Amino acid sequence: MKKWGLFLTVLALVISMLPGTQILNATMGESFQHRQNFKTGLEMLMSDQVSLLEGKNVGLITNPTGVDRELNSIVDVLYNHPDIELKALYGPEHGVRGSAQAGQYVEFYTDPKTGLPVYSLYGKTKKPTPEMLEGIDVLVFDIQDVGTRFYTYIYTMAYAMEAAKENNIPFVVLDRPNPLGGEQVEGPVLDPSYSSFVGLYPIPLRHGMTVGELAKLFNKEFNIGADLKVVEMKGWKRSWTYEDSGLEWVLPSPNMPTKDTAITYPGAALIEGTNVSEGRGTTKPFELIGAPFINGDDLAEALNEQALPGVKFRSASFIPSFSKHVGKLSHGVEIHVTDEKLFQPVLTGITLVKTIHDMYPQDFAFRVEDSAGKSFFDLLIGNGWVRDAIESESSVEEIVNRYQDELNEFKETRKNYLLY
Repeated sequence: MKKWGLFLTVLALVISMLPGTQILNATMGESFQHRQNFKTGLEMLMSDQVSLLEGKNVGLITNPTGVDRELNSIVDVLYNHPDIELKALYGPEHGVRGSAQAGQYVEFYTDPKTGLPVYSLYGKTKKPTPEMLEGIDVLVFDIQDVGTRFYTYIYTMAYAMEAAKENNIPFVVLDRPNPLGGEQVEGPVLDPSYSSFVGLYPIPLRHGMTVGELAKLFNKEFNIGADLKVVEMKGWKRSWTYEDSGLEWVLPSPNMPTKDTAITYPGAALIEGTNVSEGRGTTKPFELIGAPFINGDDLAEALNEQALPGVKFRSASFIPSFSKHVGKLSHGVEIHVTDEKLFQPVLTGITLVKTIHDMYPQDFAFRVEDSAGKSFFDLLIGNGWVRDAIESESSVEEIVNRYQDELNEFKETRKNYLLY
């Protein structure tokens, strides 16, 4: 046994001396060092810029994702700070504690832990009223975004910036990573005539920006004009995946349980605009896609034949516990992202919708139009022409090519607001 132990020790030493192994160890060490040096906007605020809030009455817009590296809530961090007067909380869709389902009305209440008033920004109003802001000296926003245009928290931020401007209150954004990274930009830019709370401004589906960068873009490009301060992260790289940050994933909403959900979300959520289930009511929303009328084997084969980058499709069946097709056995696919760097979620989502539409023309349907002739799918994709193109048998390639010019224009504008 002693001989074997000596042999294994020598073998490990030899392996560690190999050139490739040395490079790997150096890379791993560098990655670890980057994680150790990385700080969120919240951590930078408390270590270097707490003077922004000291001696002031603070209003805080947050949800469960507003945590430090040790998973302490920003509510508790600010409330317990001796030089900060946290006076009120403001909750976006799903609420400050994240317990409300998508679209669920949230009312005013008192936070049971701190006794602070909690004003809903997803109830009677989506914009803080002067009464809600009475006595507030500075508004702080700290919420983890998911990098997709139709995720509503960035519009809660925008409306709150407007209210801050109107009431002469400084607005502070604590920056956080974009879990989709900060390099890739994808999808059609929203047509302003399709503006809604799932797409307020003309930005693409996958914008490749942090919330702090978006705040600066919104503030100038869309004439909000708030007294804006972005507390930047330290050490974040645009090429990073979420894992590279070393942060724990805290679900930002009930149907965004993992970082994997956020990766597929920009495209898979387009299914919400149809009569096909996007996987709500399962343990893998926006990864499981299906309906009772679909043959999963056929759909998986048709999708895999298209060789989309960084993704594979597996035939899957599921029974949603709520939402579309509740209690009914549904068949379809599970989306397996095989290479996060190569994966193009918007291309994948459009391909999903187009393929199901073409395979099941008698059963597939877009959600009904409203009185203005707009389907919910139109609000998600940000225009009316993509739905028309799918129904008129245009190819996915033709659809993608059509929005490239406006996407390139946005990329040029975007450059002016990048912080990292």
